[in-house]
Amino acid sequence: MKFCSDCGGSIALRVPLGDDRERFVCETCDAIHYVNPRVIVGCLPVYEDKVLMCKRAIEPRHGYWTLPAGFMENGETTEQGAARETWEEARAQVRNLHLYRVFDVPYISQVYMFYRCEVEDGLFGVGPESLESGLYGEDEIPWDNIAFPVVKKALRAYFEDRRRDEYPVAVETITFSKPRKP
Repeated sequence: MKFCSDCGGSIALRVPLGDDRERFVCETCDAIHYVNPRVIVGCLPVYEDKVLMCKRAIEPRHGYWTLPAGFMENGETTEQGAARETWEEARAQVRNLHLYRVFDVPYISQVYMFYRCEVEDGLFGVGPESLESGLYGEDEIPWDNIAFPVVKKALRAYFEDRRRDEYPVAVETITFSKPRKP
């Protein structure tokens, strides 16, 4: 951030009075500009015994498979955002959304929220951010071509939970450690 969105003044990175961490502060009007984690919302949509997945047509991870998900928009609930993303990416309407998995990913300042749900009438298609979409059973999922670790974790948990017919909400922190130099 270089300029204040309130007055256009220059921005400095400093600890504001009464705070305990550096923030972007306008040097002209003293407005504090917070940079907070992004919320990604999505669905784990199911029809019969299969999960609806999309092959990404955009970066990051172009050509890899994912669950329909994306950044939450202002003015919507997480559930609305998850349903919207499923429509945008897989042209599927979903119902009976239940919060299923939350992943905190602090090293990239993101929070993922996945809702388990049903695909209405088994209908789906391909949205502008997808190359293709399809319904996949556990043994059909392209496990080696999953776009993001949180998607793989959500899918593995789902199939394990399905065997028990119990779907608890779970929260997990995804950590990243850089490889050590020799």
